[in-house]
Amino acid sequence: MSLDAKRLEALDAFILELNRAAAAAILPLFRGDHGLDNKLGAAGFDPVTEADKGAERAIRRLIAERYPEHGVIGEEYGEDRPDAEFVWVLDPVDGTRAFVAGLPLWCVLIGLRHQGRPVLGSIAQPFLDEVYLGHAGGSRRIARGETSPLKVRPCPLLTEAVIATTDPEGCFTAAEAGAWTQVRAAARLARLGCDAYAYAMVAAGTMDLVVEAGLKAWDIDAAIPVIEGAGGVVTDWRGRPVGPNGGQVAIAGDRACLEEALVALRRSAA
Repeated sequence: MSLDAKRLEALDAFILELNRAAAAAILPLFRGDHGLDNKLGAAGFDPVTEADKGAERAIRRLIAERYPEHGVIGEEYGEDRPDAEFVWVLDPVDGTRAFVAGLPLWCVLIGLRHQGRPVLGSIAQPFLDEVYLGHAGGSRRIARGETSPLKVRPCPLLTEAVIATTDPEGCFTAAEAGAWTQVRAAARLARLGCDAYAYAMVAAGTMDLVVEAGLKAWDIDAAIPVIEGAGGVVTDWRGRPVGPNGGQVAIAGDRACLEEALVALRRSAA
C-alpha cells in the first residue's frame, strides 16, 4: 500500500496528537519526583523514570486506538508487530540523564516507518514547547503557537562547522573516540551532552554536524525524516544509509561537510 499525500497528512496530524499526550505525561514530573530507577542495577547506571514509562504507555494507547494494525518498537516496552506495514518507533524521553539533571535538552522522539523505511518523524522538547516535525514534503518547527519551515544551512567546510556528540567518553569505543577527536580538532566549535536536541538544531540551521555511535533504532529513526525534510543528510560512518538497528550515525546539514568528517569516521566504522 502506497503512502499517498492524504494519508501522510492524517499521520502528520496524528504525530502531533501523540506529542501532546507524551508532554502531558512527562511535564508534571520534570524537575520533580520523577521516580528514578536504574535499568542496570549494580552493573552500571542506565536511568529510567516514570516519565519514560508513562509517556510511552500514553503513546502506545493512542496508536492502538487509532491504528490497531500498526506495529510499535519502543525503548521501554519492546516490540509489537515490528514487521507491520506501518511501525512507530518511540523513545519517550531521549536524554533521560538530562531529564534527571533538570536540563531541558531531553526530547520525545516519535518516528514512523512505512515498509521498513522512516517516512515521518518528530523531535519534541515539551518544556520549551517545541516540535520539530518532518517528512518528504518538508520539515517545520512548531513552537508556542507559531509554525516556521526548517532548513539546514550551507557549511561545506568542517573547519567552519559547529558540531556535537552526546558523550565521547561514555558512548564511544577507544577507536570511535579517536575518530571523534580528529573531527573535533578540525571543527570550529563542539558541544557535548545535547542528545537528540542537537539533531533538531541541525535541521534548524544552527548546528552543522552530529556524530554518534551505539544508537538504537528509537534513538535515530524519528530524526531521519526531520533532517532530510530540512535538506540535510543522515548516514552511517561509511556514508551509507542508516540501518534498521541504528549504530554509528552522522547527521549533517551539508553533504560536503559530512564527506570531510567521514574521512576520519570511516577508519573506525563498524
